[in-house]
Amino acid sequence: MYTVSDESLKALAEGCPNLEVINISWCDNITDEGFLHIGARLKKLRRLQSKKCIHVDNDCLSHLSSCSLLEHLNLHSCHAVGDEGIQAVASSCHLLSFLCLSGCTNLTDVSLHALTTGCKDLRTLELAGCAQFTDNGFQTLARICNQLQRIDLEECILLTDQSLNHFAIFLSHLEQLSLSHCELITDEGIRHLGSAPSAPEHLRVIELDNCPLITDASLEHLSGCLSLGRIELYDCQLISRMGIRKLRQALPDIKVHAYFAPVTPPLSVGGNRQRYCKCCALL
Repeated sequence: MYTVSDESLKALAEGCPNLEVINISWCDNITDEGFLHIGARLKKLRRLQSKKCIHVDNDCLSHLSSCSLLEHLNLHSCHAVGDEGIQAVASSCHLLSFLCLSGCTNLTDVSLHALTTGCKDLRTLELAGCAQFTDNGFQTLARICNQLQRIDLEECILLTDQSLNHFAIFLSHLEQLSLSHCELITDEGIRHLGSAPSAPEHLRVIELDNCPLITDASLEHLSGCLSLGRIELYDCQLISRMGIRKLRQALPDIKVHAYFAPVTPPLSVGGNRQRYCKCCALL
């Protein structure tokens, strides 16, 4: 089977200089040399997909400085990418509206600050699994990149209610927000989001899987978000069926994805016959 390599990108760049879209996801043989050809010849490039390219690093991203028309960049799970690479992108790709950095675990708040200086028109930002980002970076991002509509912050474990307060104040176009596995989030943070002036009209999706501190109070805070069409609540241990029922009364069309572990019957129920819950296998 033919393998896409740096030579492939060289031939593509030389033969198709007007190319606007490239998808090199999962191409393990692409290195700095391949990105050199992209940056040197593909001046009209608008969309670059480079998911799980193991050799994509800061040097690769530095070659995108010539791609000033770039609008969509996906670097999902490019583990070698660091702050220096994101700074290079932000300094030249000012038209970016979509950026995925999920799984780029080396990134810090330095990257978020860089985005606020060069990519102020971002609409979608995916940062799942970037565990080094803090409230400092998120709050600066919210103040300046205030056109954001969709944000994925799953497993951004240092995120707190303080950032959600900034989101409520500054992100007036926010439609979709994933906070799954953000274990420091509480009802207070959700209260900020639910009481934002723009929330009733714009907020459509919120994901709160594995947020152990949120309770039914969070659902009450969201009951005024009239456009809310979906909420994720898997493994939220303090959320009850009654809380979900009340939310559905306020928002009849909402889709609620939740899971409640079945209660295991006591061993003594039903005389001497052994009982076990239906979800378990008897070995």
